[in-house]
Amino acid sequence: MNYRKITATQIFDGHRFLASGTVIIFDSTGTIVDIISKEEAGEDVENVEGILCPGFINAHCHLELSHMKGLIPEHTGLQDFIVDVVGKRHFPEEEIRHAITNAEKEMIADGIIAVGDICNNTHTIFQKQQNNIAYYNFIEVSGWNPSIAQARYEHSKKIFEAYQFKPHNSKFIIQNSSLSPHAPYSVSNDLWDLLTPHFPGKTITIHNQESAAENELFKTGTGKFRDMYAKMGLDDSHFTPTGKTSLQSYYHKLSKASQKILVHNTFISEEDILNLQSGSPRRINLKSDIAKSNLSTVYGQSSMVFFCLCPNANLYIENRLPPIDLLRKNNCTIILGTDSLAGNHKLSIKSEIKTIQKHFPHIPLEEILGWATINGARALQMDTTLGSFEKGKQPGWAVL
Repeated sequence: MNYRKITATQIFDGHRFLASGTVIIFDSTGTIVDIISKEEAGEDVENVEGILCPGFINAHCHLELSHMKGLIPEHTGLQDFIVDVVGKRHFPEEEIRHAITNAEKEMIADGIIAVGDICNNTHTIFQKQQNNIAYYNFIEVSGWNPSIAQARYEHSKKIFEAYQFKPHNSKFIIQNSSLSPHAPYSVSNDLWDLLTPHFPGKTITIHNQESAAENELFKTGTGKFRDMYAKMGLDDSHFTPTGKTSLQSYYHKLSKASQKILVHNTFISEEDILNLQSGSPRRINLKSDIAKSNLSTVYGQSSMVFFCLCPNANLYIENRLPPIDLLRKNNCTIILGTDSLAGNHKLSIKSEIKTIQKHFPHIPLEEILGWATINGARALQMDTTLGSFEKGKQPGWAVL
């Protein structure tokens, strides 16, 4: 069997930077067989300039929208962006497939090894069957009018069943799927009731507090979402405001999920976080000895909540960044995503890291890399194989 021995200027193993001169040994399948010093490694060691780290985890993506790159102008605000996506997404299938293939190639070149991908249709199946990247397919369910809840649910179940395919090769054994609500402002209570029995054992994702209008809708029943419903011809007469923020209004409905991913969090407050944490297990500390040695002991089987940041998409759509320091202050477990090419210039975790460093230069790179690797793998339930340099794993690698 052929082996590759790789060292680098620095090596980040998913938890921390390793000692200078460390060598990672991979076999021909990409499995790590050893992590040793350069003195022990012998000859034929490859030297990489830069930071070597496990393959990145893109925890939130809309691969199916890749054909919409550059179609929607920046800074429109979320409501107009949604209207544009719904109205402009229909292209010839050949163009859609070509854009999907190119977008996946872009992610692979960026060092992305796994993706949490939003699916409203079956357009990405042909590419995912190639098994170039490990995917967690979030079959996105939406339906604001209670009268269509059953029909939308049945439609989404058919899409879910279509994603239970067998890949064309066995490079990755990780191809999971779940039925996930789109957003609190697009899922009726009736539809929530149909979805929640499917949550146990699954990672469930939801767009959370991407716009200030989302909280306004739930608190007072007013604002831009009411205008959006009218523009789209949606009946919203069934909705009664809760008097609370969006997150505080719906979060209990996710209680049965194994893992929960809240995406964007641009307008989350400390009150929201404390309310959420009052019923959630503690966050792991990636620098602690126990986190380095036995993550499963820390997590057990408890349901975890992950806060997914897509800063470039937030700047593209709302021209605003999430309160990252607030999340860090409250020990929230952070992961990274790219969102879609409809609302981003590229599908690049490296680019997301650069944006965070630009606007939050005080955050240690070691911490951000943890968000992009082991945290994301935990969120997608792929950490037994991906997310860190450990013997027996096949995490791939990226270079900064």
